Amino acid sequence: MELGTGIGWRPEIAETVEALPGIDWVEAVAENICADHLPPSLVRLRERGVTVVPHGVSLGLGGADRPDPGRLAALAAKAELLGTPLVTEHIAFVRAGGTVTASPVLEAGHLLPVARTWDALEVLCENVRIAQDSLPVPLALENIAALVSWPGEQLTEGQFLAELVERTGVRLLIDVANLHTNHVNRGEDPARALDELPVEAIAYVHVAGGVEKDGVWHDTHAHPVTRPVLDVLGELRSRVDPPGVLLERDDDFPPGPELAAELAAIRETLAAAASEPRRVRRRPARVAGPAAPAAGARDRTAVAQTALLSSLVAGTPVPDGFDHGRLAVQSRALAAKRADVVAKVAPELPEILGDGYRRAFLAYARNRPMSAGYRRDALGFAEQLLVAGHPADEAARRRLTRWWEGRAAPRPPRRAARLVHAARTALLGR
Repeated sequence: MELGTGIGWRPEIAETVEALPGIDWVEAVAENICADHLPPSLVRLRERGVTVVPHGVSLGLGGADRPDPGRLAALAAKAELLGTPLVTEHIAFVRAGGTVTASPVLEAGHLLPVARTWDALEVLCENVRIAQDSLPVPLALENIAALVSWPGEQLTEGQFLAELVERTGVRLLIDVANLHTNHVNRGEDPARALDELPVEAIAYVHVAGGVEKDGVWHDTHAHPVTRPVLDVLGELRSRVDPPGVLLERDDDFPPGPELAAELAAIRETLAAAASEPRRVRRRPARVAGPAAPAAGARDRTAVAQTALLSSLVAGTPVPDGFDHGRLAVQSRALAAKRADVVAKVAPELPEILGDGYRRAFLAYARNRPMSAGYRRDALGFAEQLLVAGHPADEAARRRLTRWWEGRAAPRPPRRAARLVHAARTALLGR
């Protein structure tokens, strides 16, 4: 299956993507597509013969729970609607908690790394098989970027991916920007990962930009692609000719000519690497794992992931073995992303609150983990402000009240409800 050169389709740059020359295919975030109809831009692209691949972000196949049947059915419906040759997701967990841990379900709002252990691999493989059985087309999984490392890991990234492919037959979506991120943040050699993973299983490749701050690489997808990332792409091309390569951009979208220039740099990198002698790969022997699946892998994974996510979003103690500084960076990044996404799904909130929006939302997020998605998060934030009698400006408060009324309930919290809520908050020390 040859895909060629592609770009991530986003509503904000739909017209730009349609006008870019030499685009063979696009990738669209699956959760941003309705299962019963397509955005007009995607319809036009498909009519031109451009392949559209749905890219999921919410299955959480690396999580302790089995995949949600409703999410799988929705992804399958979008695959059918698009007539796509494959669908993609991530090797990550995005939520934790629930029955096994006797704790509330917490949403990360972000892709978090799974531990590279035999337990986590066992859980992931079973979840992948469930997803494969539920989807009408092949599945490919993406390696993610990480700010933090799990203690006690038993496999390298390449070994973990190789075992995953061996056990499930799943395809790989290799993000070279994420390999670079893990090089900066976790000291992992991209060349070693490429040597260890089965490059013949690669369905396509992601290339994206980021930025380094205080020795930490942030995989922002909102900055230009850097030379080190292109160097990793060249390393990959020296080992295999990938069926497809795609440029990702999710924010701070530049003009069309800048996107075209980045696509040109990707093509030039691939061509230059292809002209060099092919690197001879000596695949290392498989790592010896346990003879049989360890009982209780899901339960142990659930406890570990819940402890980590709770520390990141609810302020509970940092689990043993984790780097406190890195977890603090990750926690701030999760809260900042939450604020950014809520501002996108509910743009009226920053408009009403002005410069005070971000400060108020981050204060809200410190004590209130997300549990039901960004739209519910926006409503919870507005309700908390109203309960506390904010914003101070009466006109702004009336606007916020009307916004809340139109989306949450027939009327906003009255004075009695506000007093009860305030008393409960004080009692809980929140």
